[in-house]
Amino acid sequence: MRVDTAEQALCVLQDNDTIWCHSMAATPYFLLQALAKVALERRNLTLLQLHTEHSEILCDEALSGHLRQRCFFVGSSTRAAVQCGQADYVPIFLSEVPKLFRSQEQALDAVLVQVSAPDAHGFCSLGVSVEATRAALQVAKKVIAWVNPQMPRTHGDSFVHISQFDRYVEHSSAMPLHRAAKQDDITRQIGRHVASLIRDGDCLQMGIGAIPDATLSCLTDRKDLGIHTEMFSDGVLPLIEQGVITNQNKRKHRGKIVTTFAMGSPKLYDFIHDNPQVVFLDVEYTNDTAVIRQNPQVVAINSALQVDLTGQVCADSLGTKIYSGVGGQMDFVRGAALSEGGRAIIALPATAAAGTVSRISSMLSPGAGVVTTRAHVQYIVTEYGIANLRGKSLTERAQALINIAAPQFRAALTEQARTDWGLAL
Repeated sequence: MRVDTAEQALCVLQDNDTIWCHSMAATPYFLLQALAKVALERRNLTLLQLHTEHSEILCDEALSGHLRQRCFFVGSSTRAAVQCGQADYVPIFLSEVPKLFRSQEQALDAVLVQVSAPDAHGFCSLGVSVEATRAALQVAKKVIAWVNPQMPRTHGDSFVHISQFDRYVEHSSAMPLHRAAKQDDITRQIGRHVASLIRDGDCLQMGIGAIPDATLSCLTDRKDLGIHTEMFSDGVLPLIEQGVITNQNKRKHRGKIVTTFAMGSPKLYDFIHDNPQVVFLDVEYTNDTAVIRQNPQVVAINSALQVDLTGQVCADSLGTKIYSGVGGQMDFVRGAALSEGGRAIIALPATAAAGTVSRISSMLSPGAGVVTTRAHVQYIVTEYGIANLRGKSLTERAQALINIAAPQFRAALTEQARTDWGLAL
């Protein structure tokens, strides 16, 4: 049912509705701008989401009692609200979110999506982000859509027929962009170290940011790399153009780039648009360790905020302050470990706060969340080198991590290993 305004599209929302919001670069921010107004006429709406773009307006204190955000991952738009108690954070593996919906553990009354224009058969596309939205569409009672002609049309689990929409509004607007992170000597050195662990025929999972981009830029001499990932950005494009990424060594979806969302430049969106080489699949599938492990030589490249001397990895919080989320790190760390010839890599700068704080610490900060456990961790990489912790004792782990910590912190870390952990270093 086509309507003229976003407010009219949202009129089907009722008090106490629980709403799923299409996320990442597909955030239906045109609808969210209207929701900030419509919600003032409703009570107790709950908006479920992953990372959203251009949604800061929903953090307005005037919405208290009208709408509350419930985040399965925290981004820049929701971080302050979560940290001050104005919004809620739900720690969960990203692969588990669709299961919450399909099992009815998390009831859904409505879903807000941003989709491409319909084709000749009436099928729209979820575009650059499928994640948990495919599952939400299957169970929600009401579907409200923003049809955006600028949304790329993608292949995979992304298609939805326009007849499934209870309300939809048409509006043309540019896609959110992710500019390449600025490289520096530290990220370039980390990238070189990570790249040294990547072999011909590897199947890569990586995120968005300076370290993944630095790593990818060092892989121009590799052959037949593949992509099975949760997300990707512009860093893969040169390797595709140069014939480095062929996906020919994969057993699952051979010849295809597999992902569940993407975000980047207009060039990336042009590459994705109507490209059968790229398939966007449900995150319950892409992040399933049983699927990931079927590809040989899976290399998972993830980041961290802090690592302790026993190998515990914090990636979601700064002490008690939630910064991001659990996401798919553990899905791919475990999937890579189970893959034939697979490797799991955690890469991070050795210091924070302009070199005044060591990210490798004797113990995690009070309240810090363990995302990857000491039993799951394998490679830790900083600009100072590589530590392989698999099969290592606590003493061996501590020494290996101290060796890749910033030099100015190594003596203190050695003493803390002795006093805090009773290790004989």
